[in-house]
Amino acid sequence: MNILILGSGGREHTFTWKLAQSPKVSQLFVAPGNAGTAALAKNIPIGVNDFEAIKEVVLSKGIHMVVVGPEDPLVNGVHDFFLNDPELRDIQVIGPQKLAANLEGSKEFAKQFMHRHNIPTAAYQSFTVEQLENGLAFLETMPPPYVLKADGLAAGKGVVILSDLEKAKQELTSMLKEAKFGAASSRVVVEEFLTGIELSVFVLTDGKNFKVLPTAKDYKRIGEGDTGLNTGGMGAISPVPFANKDFMDKVHARIIKPTVEGLRTDGLPYKGFIFIGLIKVGNDPYVIEYNVRMGDPETEVVVPRIETDLAEVFQAVADQALDKVDLQIDERSATTVMTVSGGYPEAYEKGHTIFGLEDVFDSLIFHAGTKLENGNVVTNGGRVMAFTSFGTNFRDALAKSYKSIEKIDFDKMNYRKDIGFDL
Repeated sequence: MNILILGSGGREHTFTWKLAQSPKVSQLFVAPGNAGTAALAKNIPIGVNDFEAIKEVVLSKGIHMVVVGPEDPLVNGVHDFFLNDPELRDIQVIGPQKLAANLEGSKEFAKQFMHRHNIPTAAYQSFTVEQLENGLAFLETMPPPYVLKADGLAAGKGVVILSDLEKAKQELTSMLKEAKFGAASSRVVVEEFLTGIELSVFVLTDGKNFKVLPTAKDYKRIGEGDTGLNTGGMGAISPVPFANKDFMDKVHARIIKPTVEGLRTDGLPYKGFIFIGLIKVGNDPYVIEYNVRMGDPETEVVVPRIETDLAEVFQAVADQALDKVDLQIDERSATTVMTVSGGYPEAYEKGHTIFGLEDVFDSLIFHAGTKLENGNVVTNGGRVMAFTSFGTNFRDALAKSYKSIEKIDFDKMNYRKDIGFDL
């Protein structure tokens, strides 16, 4: 079959790398892709939210399946666009429909879903600009630190955690009155702060059956020791050492099962990935957030551990036959370390040539923000490349990733040298 992958980051390069290994795949296309996907598939320079251009590609290239990488097109209804078009409705789309994508598109929607289905999460209230005074009063009833979340999509930057009450009040005012995060913060969720250690659980569902993928833990802050600004992710490890059988049994019973059953009960059509951001408080799991797609850089450690043909798995999702798939997982640990442009996550330069890629043999390189320019691979984003390695444990795997990074160079290259420090 011919498959089109939407997106341009490390997640999409990883999907491309895995699907390219399948004998079931005839042709692979990535829109818009990057320098890494260009080596495995045909890149098509269109945006992930340009649905009419996507339709044209699907029809002209004889596409059978579309795999949606990022959240934006899902929240904007790309799956519904296909279902509502007579020329496209038979094309299989991996990713939930718009209503279900609200699990990521609206923090309040997700919170209401969790409360409805008794899924453990932090206590909360949400406020609009008209309810600002109520919001300020609510903050006064809470112990610090204060967690403020823009309700809508804010490119991973819409969550603010503050310890000072006055600063939290100023932040809430700024988010609601001054639209600090644009339309995303027209409603703000204020929730209790949970103390614990975070991890991510990934589920693939066909709307009826589900498979649990390997756990992962990513590192969001730019600075070592988890300091500095939030980024799209500086590295990840899989599996998570502290997610033992006892803990994962609780995750299955209290979170995964009620989530999949809740989707069905609420009539939320879902064929795709559910990313469950968890926090382990004591020995109990709580949901921090849902995402309606795979995480990045978690994909770069989760997908390489899947030994089963990914095209076969996706076909089973489309056919609602996921229960028939025997999902085989590599028992080894996988780690990934992200190299980023100098200055990221604030202002950074693009267009720097990347040297030494041909010298890397012990790691998989997944391109995140790159492009081809006059035959050279150059930087084209804040997060540039992820270096994924296997090992008997995460420390062995990390040593390989760091050794591989030492072989490459680009101007002002930066990366965290302490991934896994808290394990």
